[in-house]
Amino acid sequence: MAVYTHLGAEDLAELISTYDVGELVSAKGIAEGVSNSNWLVETTGIDGTGARFILTMYERRIDTAELPFFLGLLDHLSARGCPVPRTIHDRSGAAWRTLDGKAVALIEFLPGVSVDRPTPKQARSVGAALAGMHQATLDFPQVRANDLGIDASLDTLSACGPEALAGIDSGLPAMIGEAERISARWPKDLPTAICHTDLFPDNVLMRGSRVSAMIDFYFACSDAMAYDLAVTHAAWSFGQDTGDFDPAVGQALLAGYESVRPLEPQERASLPVLAEGACLRFIASRAEDWIGTPVDALVNRKDPMEFVRRLEFYADAGDSPFKSTAT
Repeated sequence: MAVYTHLGAEDLAELISTYDVGELVSAKGIAEGVSNSNWLVETTGIDGTGARFILTMYERRIDTAELPFFLGLLDHLSARGCPVPRTIHDRSGAAWRTLDGKAVALIEFLPGVSVDRPTPKQARSVGAALAGMHQATLDFPQVRANDLGIDASLDTLSACGPEALAGIDSGLPAMIGEAERISARWPKDLPTAICHTDLFPDNVLMRGSRVSAMIDFYFACSDAMAYDLAVTHAAWSFGQDTGDFDPAVGQALLAGYESVRPLEPQERASLPVLAEGACLRFIASRAEDWIGTPVDALVNRKDPMEFVRRLEFYADAGDSPFKSTAT
């Protein structure tokens, strides 16, 4: 989430008037994230008691031709009881509209808070929710290739170039070689489903130890379910303050996942390299965003070196972070 485009009150009110959600009361830009412009929108609601929504304007990395996939996926998962916000359709039934030449969508607001320091109980709930999401997508009729997979990470780092990468950190150019090494070991033919591939703590809302919402599905794609689990493991299992691996959180996440969908032997064996590849995906995308983000954008740029350190942990640790799922 971020704000690249600034919309006036009249534009926002006119847009909201095309939905059966009441009249616009307020809209506040959301600064987190790097890909789209987002606002927290409050309206009077249909019955006058008030309602809240997320308004998204698609800015980067998203082809509008893929919006039926992303928005249809939200509706599919919500209808199957997954904690996922549904798309609000306008009066004509459209899931998205255009404003100033850019696509916009109104999304259901679900209550909850993102956690900075997840507990093992919260991590277990996230793992179970992720597995439930995977199973719920097995009959989703659409597919989408992962355009941020291991080969894309290598291409992105190479395109950034050693000089620009070194401008961020002197250790970053070495990741081009790491990408080549990981790509050569990448597993094939693992069980697939629709994957979130970006399930960071700020993309999960909690109410206590329960997952109330998984959000921001705009990197969702068809890929190995174990890869999505590895992405989530890399995103949740390291302390925000120290960056140290928290085995209790990591093990609880795996246990929660397997309480719903047990891993196959080849999936478990692949988790170490999948976790390295997951880290590389964020190293590459963060480096690209760091270099390409306008200086005046209301965006929090994220440090790719955070995931360099996590990649180095997984490379050194082997299968030890994935051996036990006891909590």
